Amino acid sequence: MMRQISLAHLTALDLSPPKLIEAAAKAGFDAVGLRLIRVTDTTPGYPLMGATKMMTETKAALQDTELSVSDIEFVKIEPKTDLSALSPFLDAGAELGAREVICAPYDPDLSRLADNLGTLSELAKSRGLGVSLEFFPWTVVPDLASAHKIVENAGPDVGILIDTLHFDRSGSSLSELRGLPEHRMRLAHLCDASVQQSYSTDELLFTARAERLPPGEGQIDLGPILTELPKSLPIGLEVPMASRVAVVGHDVFLKHLIAATRSLLADTYTDIAEAE
Repeated sequence: MMRQISLAHLTALDLSPPKLIEAAAKAGFDAVGLRLIRVTDTTPGYPLMGATKMMTETKAALQDTELSVSDIEFVKIEPKTDLSALSPFLDAGAELGAREVICAPYDPDLSRLADNLGTLSELAKSRGLGVSLEFFPWTVVPDLASAHKIVENAGPDVGILIDTLHFDRSGSSLSELRGLPEHRMRLAHLCDASVQQSYSTDELLFTARAERLPPGEGQIDLGPILTELPKSLPIGLEVPMASRVAVVGHDVFLKHLIAATRSLLADTYTDIAEAE
């Protein structure tokens, strides 16, 4: 099975969903992830919920390009999150044909966090959507081991999104990744970055949100991580590079990004085949 490569919205967050889809198709992506809920006060989200003009334009762009929607984001599970209020968001995801809902852990009560993830998973499942928890080094679920405990408590259907940046900077191990049940992995985010011994929270946030690197252009040892992922696992390229895009533009950057990714994947799996 060919691995699907999608363009995560954070890579080009200034593009509206229809424009993102058009740019992704032009660059050679198979799918897109769409950010329907804004994450910070200074970054956009695109609320396609309901019969909006942008929803109509987004569906038309999907039809014209034959791209699909890999995932919708970004649900921050917080102490006072009202899951019932997410129904329009989930309905929009179902209407777009999305497969996965990406969630983030921002509730220090880990038992309540797991319960809410499980409930959200049931709400999503009724619409044909899965739910995956993404871990971040600056949150209450900072690494893969912590995320694994949460999803085990949340129920059988909640997945874990492996982002190579957060995997590396959280100190998560390949043995932990190797031990993760395959049904818990439905999507991974791929990028590269510089590596240092430790990071401040500001450094973690800045890199994550604004200045990552294309796969193979940084110091993260991506090959071993990819080797532990299922070969058919869909990959989203989440590589915000505001400074480079400002110089070359989205079209040039996205073509370079997917070319770099395909080169890394080819080299990784050629090395595996030779080793076998």
